[in-house]
Amino acid sequence: MRRWRPGHGHDHRATQLNAPEETDAPREPSLLDALVPLATLVALIGGSLALFGLDALDGPIQVALLLCCMVAALIAMKNGHAWEEVQRSGQGALGSVTSAFFILLAVGALIGTWNLSGTIPTLVFYGIQVLSPSWYYLATALICGVVALSIGSSWTTAGTIGVGLVGIAGLLGVSPAITAGAVISGAYLGDKTSPLSETTILSAQMVKADTFDHIRAQVWTSVPAFALACVAFAVLGFAGPPVENDVSTTVELARLDEIYRITPLNLLPLVLLAGLSIKKVPASLALITSALFAAVLAGVLQPDVVHDFTAGLEDGRGGVLGSVQAGWQAMATGFSMESGIGDIDRLLSRGGMASMLPTLWLIMGAVTFGALLDEFGLIGRLVLPVIAGTRTTGRLFLSVFAVAMGLNIVAGDQYIALVLPTRVFRAEFARRGLDRTNLSRLAADSGTVTSPLVPWNSCGAFMGAVLGVGTLTYLPYCFFNLLSPVLSVAYGFTGFRARLHHRGHRLPHVHRQHAVGHRHRPGRRDHLPRRHDRRDARYRRRGARRAGRRPDPRPRGGPRRGDRHRHADRFGGAGARQGHVGPVRQR
Repeated sequence: MRRWRPGHGHDHRATQLNAPEETDAPREPSLLDALVPLATLVALIGGSLALFGLDALDGPIQVALLLCCMVAALIAMKNGHAWEEVQRSGQGALGSVTSAFFILLAVGALIGTWNLSGTIPTLVFYGIQVLSPSWYYLATALICGVVALSIGSSWTTAGTIGVGLVGIAGLLGVSPAITAGAVISGAYLGDKTSPLSETTILSAQMVKADTFDHIRAQVWTSVPAFALACVAFAVLGFAGPPVENDVSTTVELARLDEIYRITPLNLLPLVLLAGLSIKKVPASLALITSALFAAVLAGVLQPDVVHDFTAGLEDGRGGVLGSVQAGWQAMATGFSMESGIGDIDRLLSRGGMASMLPTLWLIMGAVTFGALLDEFGLIGRLVLPVIAGTRTTGRLFLSVFAVAMGLNIVAGDQYIALVLPTRVFRAEFARRGLDRTNLSRLAADSGTVTSPLVPWNSCGAFMGAVLGVGTLTYLPYCFFNLLSPVLSVAYGFTGFRARLHHRGHRLPHVHRQHAVGHRHRPGRRDHLPRRHDRRDARYRRRGARRAGRRPDPRPRGGPRRGDRHRHADRFGGAGARQGHVGPVRQR
């Protein structure tokens, strides 16, 4: 309403009272907006790897990811989003990985105190005497697979048993890189199929499927992939060069026995951790409890090691205070030793929360970048055209893998790579009549299993930091992680185990179907009447004749004779788009 306000200005112009302030709504991102951050990521990470090699993970890649975050934030602000929204998005991303930060710090503390207490040296001492070099890779994969299935955590498996097995490999004369690949293959078999794993539960929940239905679907890719991986590890073990360091191994074992008091009691921290994991104690709490127990145990069982360690500190103490100082220092900055044998020093001089700080920095940059792309629609702008181009089931499966793998590379977090594809593709799988466990299995095979293969992904950074082997170094030997997505996508192209909503039906060949985004105006004649529809139509005609009315010659909502859309429902057309997915007939 306009009112005259005399006395305010000489022209006495009308002014708008109580008018709401007009604000510009944020614009949808363009395709160029979505491509610029990805191009920046590829250029900066490629440049850092070219300039620094594998040392790029010590800082240059972290800087590259933070610069990519800045580019994504500028694009969001260009499209009308406020700086406060950008900040909230980054804070939410960091909040989602807080538990991962605590696990990383706890693993660093655990490695330090396990070296101090003799837990890892005892594992190495017994493992070298029991495990044969020819069977070593296969035994490593099987041991880690059983442990991960029991506790449901790939990170805990790699950070405890995996550390010892990689250490044994260095002393036994076999390849630490292949051993790391075997550790990761076994660890992710358990992480993917154990009912105790949080990623297994999350995969089922995202598609609203029963957890054990999801696990049964996973078996069809996990078991063949792990069996092929075991064959590959056995071939590498028997076909590899002969181990010719029996004398040096004997010397190293004697030196370990001289430094530490080797006894099965040193394995009590491992037993405690296994018990807490089986009781479903949170991972970070179980790890830090085991680390503290190992620090106390070191003062009782390894007094000489504690004395030598504190003697190397600036303000070394003795007695009980020395034990407290040694455990505290091992948890903070790690354990160090000078035994005179290089392999032993490299094995035991590691750990500490401080050693995990570069990995935390890497995860912070990667997850924040992925959250910015997701929050402001940049990922969706890239994914929707991909869905629109999937004309067959095989291409649909391949698209899910491409999106999940791309998110592992771009977003740097397995949970983003697991959650987003299931959210984006869930409606398309339902529209085509595909069972929801197909999507959950494919998302786990593509998002969870491939995450340790990316150096700046949270899982890849963790595995590289804990095992002491670079991500790109162990990548060619993660056979299970490479084979699982290949089998899952191949099932989509062949139709094998690509279940439909109705059990017992094979997957039909899709002749034509409306892709997502295709404009179609649904009409009354777009549905194929099923058998009960025709039966109801007969009842209605019979009732109409008895009442003296003219019967309707066709069923309600059914097609007229000669309608070109009469098979739309069968081939996934407009009727399927409206949710009328009937039983699929074999051709």
